[in-house]
Amino acid sequence: MRVLVTGCNGQVGHCLVNQLHNNVELLAVDREELDITSRDAVFTLVSEFKPDFIINAAAHTAVDKAEEEVDLSYAVNCDGPKYLAEAANNVGGTVLHISTDYVFPGNKQGVYSEEDKTGPLGVYGKSKLAGELALAGANERHIILRTAWVFGEHGNNFVKTMLRLGKDREALNIVGDQYGGPTYAGDIAQALIAIMNKASADDDSSLYGVYHFSGAPHVSWYEFAQEIFQQAETKQLLKAPTLTSITTDMYPTPAVRPENSKMNCDKIQHNFGIEPSDWQAALENIKGYMA
Repeated sequence: MRVLVTGCNGQVGHCLVNQLHNNVELLAVDREELDITSRDAVFTLVSEFKPDFIINAAAHTAVDKAEEEVDLSYAVNCDGPKYLAEAANNVGGTVLHISTDYVFPGNKQGVYSEEDKTGPLGVYGKSKLAGELALAGANERHIILRTAWVFGEHGNNFVKTMLRLGKDREALNIVGDQYGGPTYAGDIAQALIAIMNKASADDDSSLYGVYHFSGAPHVSWYEFAQEIFQQAETKQLLKAPTLTSITTDMYPTPAVRPENSKMNCDKIQHNFGIEPSDWQAALENIKGYMA
């Protein structure tokens, strides 16, 4: 099986490469090797490599910068996925694409299902939703995986930020009125590979579509930080700072964040047997996030 992974140096892409490299004919590229915003570059590479699957882990994820970098956000998050889907369609390939909880407005009571109405609040979410629609329109053989609050040992994320700040500060204010499911990058990679393997074996068109995959249990950023520092202190890596829960309006940012990013993961469990990410277990290697 031939697999093309884009965004191979990102949090999820890095994990995909580690988990795939011995099991498939793998071509892993980052922006230096492939500019996904160039239709010609995408079509040239895909027509030469002829992947059975493209896993698109490339994205413009700087949520606040996206408010100013509108054209870049849409180029990477919308045009890129569309070109990959079109090119894959030309060679009979399937596209697996990572999307986000930011496609929702975050004002729902309870959890978001795949059928819930979207309504992104900022440029990042709008560009990611546009990418979902463009990709789906370009290739019926697609699986879109929406996830949230991604963290891992590689790359920049909330866990690493907390540990870095915790070394130097005795007290931290953390937003406590935004809720979601922290999701371990290694679990996202594992889920994508499981989806790919089943789709390859079954060739069942009913498997295509949109899926939610995130962590459990759902928590606030404040509660997430509490768990991070508890595990770090238990392993004697640092003395936990004093945490104070604050409201979103006390920590203004250029981009509006959804208050509720809780996602229902029943569909992916039913169709693929994939359980939500156990983010607490993923934090047991807390030392690995401090490198």
